[in-house]
Amino acid sequence: MFVGVHSRLGPQRRRTALGTPCYSRRVSGKLFVVATPLGNLEDLSPRALEVLRTADCIACEDTRRTARLLARYEVTTPTLSCHRFNERERLEPILTRLGDGQRIALVSDGGTPGVSDPGALLVAHALERGISVEPVPGPSAVATLLSVSGLPANRYVFEGFLPHRAGERRRRLRELRSEERTLVLFETPHRIRGALEDMRQVLGERPIVLGRELTKQHETLLRGSAAELLEQLGSGVRGEITLAVAGFSGTSSDTEEKSSREVVARWREALAQSDGDARGALKLAARRLGIKRAELHRLLVELGEPTD
Repeated sequence: MFVGVHSRLGPQRRRTALGTPCYSRRVSGKLFVVATPLGNLEDLSPRALEVLRTADCIACEDTRRTARLLARYEVTTPTLSCHRFNERERLEPILTRLGDGQRIALVSDGGTPGVSDPGALLVAHALERGISVEPVPGPSAVATLLSVSGLPANRYVFEGFLPHRAGERRRRLRELRSEERTLVLFETPHRIRGALEDMRQVLGERPIVLGRELTKQHETLLRGSAAELLEQLGSGVRGEITLAVAGFSGTSSDTEEKSSREVVARWREALAQSDGDARGALKLAARRLGIKRAELHRLLVELGEPTD
């Protein structure tokens, strides 16, 4: 059995891909990555509660939201904010405290930190410093929705949030169009209608399950195609949204044929709206399809569509 020997000067260090020192032995502090309830505070596990109670500090995405959870269980552990806008500036103070031997619990507003939430950066740097990182699993919006979706969940793809901009969002959906596994996505209330409209155009009328405010008082589960969900949603959507989208069940040739039809349809529609101005129509159709004008022009030439 090989036994490493440490210098009397302290742990040996080497440079890593992050450019920070990586210690050859662990330091005494520990970072706990704690999953917290999505909404129903009764979903906090006994182990997570014990970690929150005994930690020296709790790093929170939103201290006000975490305060409600802590108050429910009479936890008095001090908190500090660590969210996507200040995560980098919080790194060194938190890592210093961990290096001094403190036990720090990392939580997000709900679910598991680092999964489409802040936390991954802190975890990576803690590991680089030789700090022990321990998972405390619990609620997950992904698993919660999949369990009641009725869609295949033995294999699935978690995409997190789609791009904010419509063109980039459609481009990403086209990349996912032939994916046969169930797709799981997060979306925001002010973008959900645009996202569903893009899914209708790009993915077609495949089954989708929409979960809003999962585990909370106003939890809503909607099922149907993208077009049907748009009708069911109405206006003034609120709350956090998770989507489970059925995977592609056709063939690659089906996808290519549908893609070609969409390109031609968008081009002809834009040409009619531009009064025959081919240049303007090319720009308009490319924007709607979420591709570059040069790429659209190449596709149209391949499809035998006149562009002059």
